[in-house]
Amino acid sequence: MSLLSVRGLTIRFGDQTAVDNMDLDLEPGRMLALVGESGSGKSLTALSFLDLLPDAAKWSAESMNLGGENLLNLNDKQKRSLRGGRIGMIFQEPLTALNPLHNVEKQISEGLFLHQGMSQTQARERCKELLRQVELPDSMDMLQRYPHQLSGGQRQRVMIAMALANNPQILIADEPTTALDVTVQETILNLIKRLQDELGLSILLISHDLGVVGRFADDILVMHRGRQVESGPTKDVLANPRDPYTRHLLDSEPAGQMPALATDSPMLLEASDIEVGFKTKRTHLFKPAPVFRAVDRISLALRKGETLGIVGESGSGKSTLALAILRLIGSTGSITLDGHPLHGLSQGQLRPWRRRMQVVFQDPFGSLNPRMTIGQIIAEGLAVHEPTLAKAQREQRVAELLQEVDLPTETRNRYPHEFSGGQRQRIAIARALILKPDLLILDEPTSALDRSVQYQILELLKSLQQRHGLSYLFISHDLKVIRAICHRVMVMKDGKVVEQGDVQTIFDHPAEAYTRKLISAALA
Repeated sequence: MSLLSVRGLTIRFGDQTAVDNMDLDLEPGRMLALVGESGSGKSLTALSFLDLLPDAAKWSAESMNLGGENLLNLNDKQKRSLRGGRIGMIFQEPLTALNPLHNVEKQISEGLFLHQGMSQTQARERCKELLRQVELPDSMDMLQRYPHQLSGGQRQRVMIAMALANNPQILIADEPTTALDVTVQETILNLIKRLQDELGLSILLISHDLGVVGRFADDILVMHRGRQVESGPTKDVLANPRDPYTRHLLDSEPAGQMPALATDSPMLLEASDIEVGFKTKRTHLFKPAPVFRAVDRISLALRKGETLGIVGESGSGKSTLALAILRLIGSTGSITLDGHPLHGLSQGQLRPWRRRMQVVFQDPFGSLNPRMTIGQIIAEGLAVHEPTLAKAQREQRVAELLQEVDLPTETRNRYPHEFSGGQRQRIAIARALILKPDLLILDEPTSALDRSVQYQILELLKSLQQRHGLSYLFISHDLKVIRAICHRVMVMKDGKVVEQGDVQTIFDHPAEAYTRKLISAALA
C-alpha cells in the first residue's frame, strides 16, 4: 500500500495548466524521483502536498492521501502540523532557505518548539543528536554559527537536520545538490540515502540529473510540460524508456570527446606564475595582515581553437584565475596574448585587447541588465570599441549574432525576463561574440541549466568554435561536461594546480588522489 497516494492533481495559473491530471504513488521506505526540465511542474507537485502553492495557483485533486488520511480535508491547524512534522522538506538553495539572522541551533529548534513544545534544554539535546545524524560536529561552536559561516555542504546538512527534526514519514528533497560541487554532491546524496535506510524514510527526490536518479532512486516518474509521461522502477525505465521524451533526456547527458587539435595550431594565450593574494584579518597589532593565496604561481598555455577545462571545488581559485587573466583583478606574473605582453599595460592601454578576450558568466539572468533590451545588451560593446559604426550596421551585426546563436531576430526588442535560462545564456554568448574575440572565458556557463538545455548550449559552443576558431577557457565542476567539450584539463585545489594534461589521459589515468576523487564522484 502506498504511503502517499495522489490522483488527478491539476494546478493552473489563470488559463495556463502547470500540472495536468497527475497521479503519484510513494511507497513506504522507497525513494521516488520526479524528473523533468524546469517548468515541467515537479516542484509545484511537491508543494501541493503541503498546500504551499503560490496564491495565484488554483489546484484540485480527485484524492490525496497520506497513510490513509485524506489531506484534502485538513484544516489550517492540521496543515501546519503536516509541514515540518509528517513531511519534511529540503530546498534547493540552502543559503536562501535559511534565516541569515538565526544561528544553527535556532534554525533547527524552531520546528521542535512548534511541533513538540520542547523546552530549551530538550531542544538543544535534540539539535546535537540531529547534527550527529547529518555528520556535523555536535559542538556549541557549530550550534552558534550563522548560515554565512558555513560551507554549501554544511548548510545543506543543516537543512536536512531541520527536515528530520520531527521524525517525518516523508522527506521531500527539491534539487538538493544542484548548487554544490561534485564531491559535496556525492556526500550529501550518500547521506540522504543512508538516512533513508536507517530511519525508514520515504523520499521524494526532485531532480533533472538522470545520473543521480539512476544511482539513488528506487522509482522514477518523468514529467514533461505538466504531464506524467512515464513511471516505474528506475532501472527498468532508464534501461528501456518507452516515451520519446525520456529517451530525449537520456540522450542529453554530456558524452563524446572533442577531436584532436592540429599539432601546428599557434599559441594564443600564455600565463606564467600567476599569483593572486588577498589580505586577511590582522591577527597581531604589530604585524602585517597575513595574505591568503587564492591563486598560487599558476602557469597555463592555450592554443588557437583549443578548449582548456579548469576544474576543482568551490574555493579552489578557478574564477579568480580567470579574472586575473582578464586583468580584472590585481595579480603578479606574466600574461601574453597572441605574443603581446599584457601584464605591464595600464587600463587605457588594455582597452584594445579587451575586445579579444570576452567572458560568459554562470548566471545568465544576473549578468544581463534587466532594463535594457536584448538588442541593446548585445550591441553595448560596439559603442565602446566601434563608436563610429552606424546604427544600421550595429543592428545588422546584432541580427547576425542572434541568428548564429539560434534566436529569432525579432526578439531583439524584448527584455531578459521574457526569456528562459537557456535563451538568456545564448544572449550572453552573443554579447561576448559581437566583438569577434579570439578568447572566450566560460565560467560555469551551463551549471544553472537543465541537462537538455545544457546539451544544446554545449553543442552551440562546439559549433561556434569550429566556425570562428575560438579558444575557450572552460571553468566547471561538472566533469561530464569537461570531458565532452575540452581538449585538455587542468585540476585546481587550494589555489594550486594538482595536475593537467589531455582529457583522455586525465580521465583514464589520473595521477593524483584528488583528481581520482573528483572523477569518482562525477562519473560513478
